[in-house]
Amino acid sequence: MANRDEISATIDIEAPPERVWELVSDPAQMPRWSPQCRKMIVRGKGPIGVGTTTININRRGPLFWPTRSKIKEFVPGKRFAFKIAENGTVWSYDLEPTATGTRLTESRHAPDGVSAVSNLLTSKVLGGTDNFENELEAGIRQTLERIKAAAEGGGPGKA
Repeated sequence: MANRDEISATIDIEAPPERVWELVSDPAQMPRWSPQCRKMIVRGKGPIGVGTTTININRRGPLFWPTRSKIKEFVPGKRFAFKIAENGTVWSYDLEPTATGTRLTESRHAPDGVSAVSNLLTSKVLGGTDNFENELEAGIRQTLERIKAAAEGGGPGKA
């Protein structure tokens, strides 16, 4: 089956956007939130922003695989987005102030589809596109719950 153009979920967090931004805008902290990301290594020195690149280690069960990403948008308190080099997808975090805190949306966009190589590997190694994208959707919801718990002071997220 074809890749979904977008996979996303939204959660309301009782914490100000500045606090939520602090948690989502640091790539090195991504393993605290994501059930699939095990490491996100920021390359280079200096502040994180548009153009910053990372090397990522992902895991699903016994399988590990690396990816590379580049930050495409970095609007403090509002939007953080990075593009995965290997498959062309864009992951984003959008923050919106609410009366009680922040509405946070995490999305995986495939504006140009997903690369043929990535789809082949997903089909042969990860159980197919539908299965993998359903897992990504569940992972996004889990990620948002972990960020919410940390932002609201209920816990640090995954160790």
